[in-house]
Amino acid sequence: MGKMKKKMNKSMKRAASILLSAALALGLLAGCQSGGVSEGQSAGNVDSTGNSGMDSDSVIIAMDPNSEPEAGFDPAYGWGAGEHVHEPLIQSTLTVTNTDLTIGYDLATDYNVSEDGMTWTVTIRDDVSFTDGEPLTAEDVAFTYNTVKETSSVNDLTMLDYAEAQNDTTVIFHMTRPFSIWAYTMAIVGIIPEHAYDSATYGSDPVGSGRYILKQWDRGQQVILEANPDYYGEAPRMQQVTILFMEEDAAFLAAQAGQVDVAYTSATYSDQEMEGYSLAAYESVDNRGFNLPAVSESTNGEGKAVGNDFTSDVLARRAINIGVDRQEMIDNVLNGYGSPAYSVCDQLPWYNETSEVEYDPEGAAALLDQAGWTMGEDSVREKDGVKAELNLLYSTGDSVRQALTADFAAQMEELGISCTLEGVGWDTAYDRALSDPLLWGWGAHTPMELYNIYHTIEGTDSAEYSPYSNPAVDEYMDQALASSSLEESYELWKLAQWDGTTGVTQEGDIPWVWLVNIDHLYWVRDGLQVADQKIHPHGHGWSLVNNVDQWSWS
Repeated sequence: MGKMKKKMNKSMKRAASILLSAALALGLLAGCQSGGVSEGQSAGNVDSTGNSGMDSDSVIIAMDPNSEPEAGFDPAYGWGAGEHVHEPLIQSTLTVTNTDLTIGYDLATDYNVSEDGMTWTVTIRDDVSFTDGEPLTAEDVAFTYNTVKETSSVNDLTMLDYAEAQNDTTVIFHMTRPFSIWAYTMAIVGIIPEHAYDSATYGSDPVGSGRYILKQWDRGQQVILEANPDYYGEAPRMQQVTILFMEEDAAFLAAQAGQVDVAYTSATYSDQEMEGYSLAAYESVDNRGFNLPAVSESTNGEGKAVGNDFTSDVLARRAINIGVDRQEMIDNVLNGYGSPAYSVCDQLPWYNETSEVEYDPEGAAALLDQAGWTMGEDSVREKDGVKAELNLLYSTGDSVRQALTADFAAQMEELGISCTLEGVGWDTAYDRALSDPLLWGWGAHTPMELYNIYHTIEGTDSAEYSPYSNPAVDEYMDQALASSSLEESYELWKLAQWDGTTGVTQEGDIPWVWLVNIDHLYWVRDGLQVADQKIHPHGHGWSLVNNVDQWSWS
């Protein structure tokens, strides 16, 4: 069940700050009694197996409120996609990602790609029906993808021209450009029924062919899923899955009261001990890192500040990267629940291990000296009248990001780099990051994360999120997308990171400095066997339940 960790509870000092959350948590759970868990069953009842559901084949999970899909459970409006990518559960997908992040099949039985990469032909199963009894055919697959392309602002399908059904079991995707990693897109697009789709109502009353059926959705409170009795695959062990949307403090109190079986949490609570529960830590590529604007200060055509005279020096960026004690951050900010981050794709099949660096403060100081950033009497380095200064931005209200930013600033000041900290809202953060380092969170089950961060935007001279451009890096990623196979593309993605001469790693341009990958933490009731997890992407929510159908009670 992942890394199971416990720490002794020294004292409960947070009581005063969470009284309101407690009231909200218990109020919500009490409200589940008439229909939340099952008819006449309170979420607080505990059966002989120890779980809080009605039966030994049900489970109750507390998730972050941000996990609730605003537009409902409609793949055309982002369900299953976006930064919190996960399996849509209610709908089937053509492919799936395996535990090692390679590609496996769900609806698809085979696929092949034309030599020029412009046509994908996918064969699907002939034994699948929607929950209304109608068969699922290639017409539904084509309808889904054409609808998502025209509708979704979350799932980027600009590489798709159109989809068409050749017959009942064959769908053909016509591409606008070669896209070798299309199989990863097919793993997150849930198939919707053409005959029963209404964009106004489908999100709250979806018809699918997946492992579960949406039985009930109380907006702002909970979702209840029930196993699809006609599912074509292995029957789900968990027949009922209840998701409660709760703030972190409320989720902790709900678990403490025995009201839930699984509750998300963070390093803030990791030093607690809870009777009847263990703390499960699941590895993630949910990373935190700063962009380092790689061009000199200027103003763009819109009058916005762009670039930074300190971080535009590549030796300064390299010094920052090896001057970070990542393990210290993990120990002191994350309470040990994390791993060092060196890229946006650590541990994934397309990760280049040359991204890894050793903590070397002496080497960092030497690089700064070499670049002419000399220590001043005020213990701040300076070069040609420019101070080695960073105004570090973090998202307001995120205590972990704030703590990581403060820790990073303290480490930088030991190198003679003066830092100020500023909390900002996301409404201005994107613009501000063009000139100041911002603490971002990334990590996805697709190499497109690399592309989106480092590739130059067509028609401009910069990547999207921070000023940076390298034609060689662009070319490797373009070749990766145009590659004839996934395996070949992995090697090209690795070369974009470092090819022995250039790239985005330490010996190259290093336009971002990555700090930590945050373990996803959950309180798990004793006796609940959570199935093996694939490494989690960014976002602390639905990824956990990708395989909830395989969970069991002992």
